[in-house]
Amino acid sequence: MAAHPDDENTRLIAHFANVDKVETAYLSLTRGDGGQNLIASDIRELLGLTRTQELLAARRTDGGTQFFSRANDFGYSKHPDETFNIWDKDKVMADAVKVIRQWRPDVIVLRFDPRKPGSTHGHHTASAVVGMEAFEKAADPAYRPELGDAWQTKRIYWNAYTWRRDLADHINWDEVIKVNVGNFLPVLGEGTAEIAARSRSQHKSQGFGSSGQRGEILEDLELMAGVDKGENDNPFAGIDLSWTRVEGGRKIGETLSRVESQFDLANPAASVLDLLDAYKMIQELPESAAHWRLRKGQQVQEIIGACLGLYLSAGTDEATVAAGDSLQIEVEAALRSDFPAKLTLVSVYGNGAVNQAPLAANEKLTNGGKFEREIGIAISEDAENSGPYWLQKAGTLGMYEASEDHLIGLGESPDPLYVRFGIELEHRGEPYTLIYQRPVRQQFTDPVKGEQHQPLEILEPVFAELGESSYLFTESKPTPVSVKVRANRPDLKGTIELCTPNDWTVTPAKIDIELDRKGEEKFYVFELTPPAGQAQGMIVPLVKLKGQDEGYTRKLVTINHDHIPTQLASLDASVPVSKLDLKTAGSRIGYIMGAGDAIPEALRNVGYEVTLLDGNDIAAGDLSRYNAIVVGIRAYNTESNMANYQPKLMKYVEEGGTVVVQYNTNRRLKIDMTELGPYPLQLSRDRVTVEEAEVRLLAPDHPALNYPNKITTRDFDGWVQERGLYFPNNWSDEYTALLSSNDPGEPARDGGLLVTQHGEGWFVYTGYSFFRELPAGVPGAYRLFVNLISLGNQAK
Repeated sequence: MAAHPDDENTRLIAHFANVDKVETAYLSLTRGDGGQNLIASDIRELLGLTRTQELLAARRTDGGTQFFSRANDFGYSKHPDETFNIWDKDKVMADAVKVIRQWRPDVIVLRFDPRKPGSTHGHHTASAVVGMEAFEKAADPAYRPELGDAWQTKRIYWNAYTWRRDLADHINWDEVIKVNVGNFLPVLGEGTAEIAARSRSQHKSQGFGSSGQRGEILEDLELMAGVDKGENDNPFAGIDLSWTRVEGGRKIGETLSRVESQFDLANPAASVLDLLDAYKMIQELPESAAHWRLRKGQQVQEIIGACLGLYLSAGTDEATVAAGDSLQIEVEAALRSDFPAKLTLVSVYGNGAVNQAPLAANEKLTNGGKFEREIGIAISEDAENSGPYWLQKAGTLGMYEASEDHLIGLGESPDPLYVRFGIELEHRGEPYTLIYQRPVRQQFTDPVKGEQHQPLEILEPVFAELGESSYLFTESKPTPVSVKVRANRPDLKGTIELCTPNDWTVTPAKIDIELDRKGEEKFYVFELTPPAGQAQGMIVPLVKLKGQDEGYTRKLVTINHDHIPTQLASLDASVPVSKLDLKTAGSRIGYIMGAGDAIPEALRNVGYEVTLLDGNDIAAGDLSRYNAIVVGIRAYNTESNMANYQPKLMKYVEEGGTVVVQYNTNRRLKIDMTELGPYPLQLSRDRVTVEEAEVRLLAPDHPALNYPNKITTRDFDGWVQERGLYFPNNWSDEYTALLSSNDPGEPARDGGLLVTQHGEGWFVYTGYSFFRELPAGVPGAYRLFVNLISLGNQAK
């Protein structure tokens, strides 16, 4: 149990699942929404979608199962007290208890120490605090009985680490066992630490690619509560892991042991009769073993299908379908063994399938043959939307809400549609039918990637998306605002309007729309006029379809990466709109993209011409044509050629240019840290996580705080998530520190914005989180950032 995607110990998971052969799960309290993104510009809930899928991909690799609570990763926190002030601790605790009672672990391993608050990320310590309390509460029948039957886990450990002396000093070594997680698996031809490395490498958005290790690797587990620590460095010592622990399970265990000992790799179907014996006994287990009846019954059923060489699928050409629309589904059943089998049932069920009668089937399945049919179904008009269940209701900064309580804990939403296949087998002279289910997925052949299977979603019939992620106005004059409308079903007619704050004016009031084809997109343009003074608010497009009272205000977002399934999400289409007092200077900006951010778009929104610079532009281009060059977030961490570009950038500064470098982490730099700027500076892990933290002007007369906009402390109102991160903590005297801020109880952090003249130009290093603030439309952040890129214009 831990706080975020990538906090898990994949070596322990791979060891428990593949060597000890115990069912192993990771409970991540959050989905990692508040982190950074190394592979795209998506942040917040879209980053959480990516990181959720990366965790699921990791578990598919190492053999574990994945759970989540509803806690929202709101960004870096320095103490668990702050974390619990933002999370709803009672809800997070209930989620953890629910997972424990449903999963029924014998052993829990905490990734962080609950005894050292303030020594690490506040979410980390909070996850350990929740784990310790949930260990006790899950066993208490009086605590939230609606979450399931009480369950007493035998032991709870902390996965102790010694590389940090401040945490290692208080380890109780008398309660520590050492687990070797470097085992070789001859059947797989690799070791658990090699599997673990592939698992950890699924966290691509965090840059956590890992190389496999070989040989003995020891993990320390310190007993925190429960029975004795476990003899012979075995966390499961004294715990019955056999079928004898289950009432009525002894004979099942004997049968499955016989299957294992007699298994014929050349003829897996030879084990089907014994497996059916075991399956039938599992189905007859008493109610006291209902947990095992469900879990092991499903597993043995799938093993039977695998031994039969049974292939079952349900595919469609569509990625989405709307309520009230229809869908064509291609079903396929194939047998790749000589075991007698018959297909007796094919039926569609799930969210919104309308009275779909089972397909009459009495097909004998033969080795090498296959059954194929096309089924047409109608989706009911009141079918509920699918997609990520934690994004369908409005949440808070600290918590998501589940669309339905029974979904709490799941890694992702269940597929909205399934096909059931009835497979009749001959068992000891009698027919016996197993019901398999397969999700309906979009299936297609990509010319490069080959066969692809992607989730199918039931979503709104129409989507509307504004052209920008935020709108900023510096004058009270009409400005065109474009809205893209996308049809998710054919033959749509209706109107679209733009809902605005009361003191804003929009024309026309509404526009008629007509879209003939599913997937068709059309653009509609309104003119939006801000009020005379400064103002902020939200605007949202509203589509009303003919004959319907309900309006639609959501957009369709697609996340597409090769290492995870394509993610489709219906999200709130509203965006911030601001009228602000903003003066600009200069017009042309060169931008070197790093890990990915939306600042180029934000600068274009206030009138700048932004050019994304590639290697040829930097190495051979004329940089003097740009008023300033901005280096994107983590560029010196991610772009291998930055060290080669640096002399050209410094020459540009010497000759009168302005370079603004945004934050980089102090690890894995592609350049010597002393060469990040024209003079030495030292990056640290210092950050200011409280977005409302006081900001003090250290050099109020400096040009960067006065031209073309006069910066005051009011410009730091309304910032989101944090002030900044990875501030320098040591720098050469040539730099001027402009701002100071700190989290409560901490010393001043003065290195977040450093400026120096070099030759005829200016160099700026900033750890302040403009990459979050500008896309969020924060007026003061715009004013300050414009000043930074305007330094050279003032000098001229």
